[in-house]
Amino acid sequence: MGLYRKSSSYIRMISRAAKEIASADGILITAGAGMGVDSGLPDFRSKDGFWNAYPSLKSKRIGFQQMATPDWFDTDPSMAWAFYGHRFNLYQETVPHEGFGILKKWASLMEYGAFVFTSNVDGQFQRAGFSPERICECHGSINQLQCSKPCDGIWSHEGLGFDVDLESLSVSGVMPVCKCCGSVARPNIKMFNDWSWLPGCSKAQKIELSVWLEKFDSHKLVVLEVGAGSSVPTVRWHSQIYSEVYDAPLIRINPTESQGPRRTIALPMGGLEALKEIDGLISR
Repeated sequence: MGLYRKSSSYIRMISRAAKEIASADGILITAGAGMGVDSGLPDFRSKDGFWNAYPSLKSKRIGFQQMATPDWFDTDPSMAWAFYGHRFNLYQETVPHEGFGILKKWASLMEYGAFVFTSNVDGQFQRAGFSPERICECHGSINQLQCSKPCDGIWSHEGLGFDVDLESLSVSGVMPVCKCCGSVARPNIKMFNDWSWLPGCSKAQKIELSVWLEKFDSHKLVVLEVGAGSSVPTVRWHSQIYSEVYDAPLIRINPTESQGPRRTIALPMGGLEALKEIDGLISR
């Protein structure tokens, strides 16, 4: 990174990103798991990060993809809610890093502000002060619940709290249940091999995003992607589609996978570092 920061390519890319953002009428922020790392959230996608957070799963050789499935709510609901309850507690306690504030500042200077498209389920954008009406959570949210069967309904996490034993990965106390049938409830998150996820909230959010994007048939949009990897490429794919459809520059911030199609401004950096560097030029 040190050599890259001294290069003419680095200076050129940061300058291009700053100019595109400063001249835009609106910014579409597309964010993956890397957006939360600078807030101190674990990197659950890597085995080391996941097993450091859940050491009891290391001995069982259960990785993130095996744990993040709806089957556990049938076979071992206590372990399932220990996993998601720990994440729920962690997300509630985490303070969004200053990069969120930088993004809000940029949006406030634009005629049409910002819209967020994210695969993150942690609610960090809402906690940072972004309007819920301008956020599309394509994989759902840990702050919403649904029946594990499922019944037809999604409700808020209000009053939810968990006492989690990480060593045994179990949860004590009463687990949340469906308000209709009494079955074990689960987070309204799209998991792996998940045929019971209720996508109603995410679909409604995507309609709002489509309405907002109509403005950019005649105004300038910039797409800013932060921390979206290729292992689950939903965010990267949408970034590229919106960039192409609205003839918008794509700024892709990712320390290891910043490459992209034509017109991509590739920044191989962490999210907070890149946002601060760009902001330093915009604020001059």
